[in-house]
Amino acid sequence: MKRQLLSLGCLLGAFTLGAGTASATGDPHWVETGTAYTDTLGGGQGIAGRADGSLLYRGLTDIPLDLRLKGWNHVGDPDIARGYTFDAYQGPDTATSKMFAVTTPAGKRYEYVHQLNPGEKLNNSFATVSPDGRWLVSGEWGDQNRLQVFPAPLLNPATPPTGGTLNEAWQITLDKPVRDIQGCDFVTDTRLLCASNDATGTLFPEIRPLLQVDLPRKLDGQPITGTVKSLFALPQRSVCTGVFETEGVDYDTNSGTLRAQVIPPGACAVATAVYSYRQVTG
Repeated sequence: MKRQLLSLGCLLGAFTLGAGTASATGDPHWVETGTAYTDTLGGGQGIAGRADGSLLYRGLTDIPLDLRLKGWNHVGDPDIARGYTFDAYQGPDTATSKMFAVTTPAGKRYEYVHQLNPGEKLNNSFATVSPDGRWLVSGEWGDQNRLQVFPAPLLNPATPPTGGTLNEAWQITLDKPVRDIQGCDFVTDTRLLCASNDATGTLFPEIRPLLQVDLPRKLDGQPITGTVKSLFALPQRSVCTGVFETEGVDYDTNSGTLRAQVIPPGACAVATAVYSYRQVTG
């Protein structure tokens, strides 16, 4: 269900806007344009934009009871493609599979279960669909040198039409490791933006960076290598002190708006910050 954003004047306080990243003069860069809030339990796990410009949020309270009873106890960062909603589900630490739920524009939900491959982690942090609608990209937790690629359920004719087994098609190999990716979204056919919860500063100089993954060509069913770079650190601003956590990310191709979620620490964690950006030159 759609979640309403809380006012900037809420208990968490308001903060001055700033540029998302430094840039050489004339180079495109992301500039922060606004901050809003959504309730964490109902929307702190992910975000996706609808065609009409409204936003879909996902949180722990959005997991349907029938899926909870099947053991799917975590939902990740979703995506919406051609009116279809793609949700990434995972189960307990003993799980041997992960699941993608796809809801049609008419509201019918189908479940696609992927049995873990040898060495694959059970985490199902996010789902994002390529602009042509053919491929579903997802990712695991921890240190990774890849993103996983599946045929997009329902949109790719290679998948069963009413749910079932979903096998991994191939992978995007990353030219450098990433850590704790919480969400990714396509900006173009050959570029993804990904939110990392890495607070160590060992892989990239920035803490909890927004990463850019550039591909040499659009996804075509063949293995491919992506080039990773860090754009800027996602904000960690709150009246509360402690550990922040990045969550979902969404890019609206119609408006050019990028959004990223960060859960603040302590008592402030009841409301997830949603930061908005636009890309400018100069």
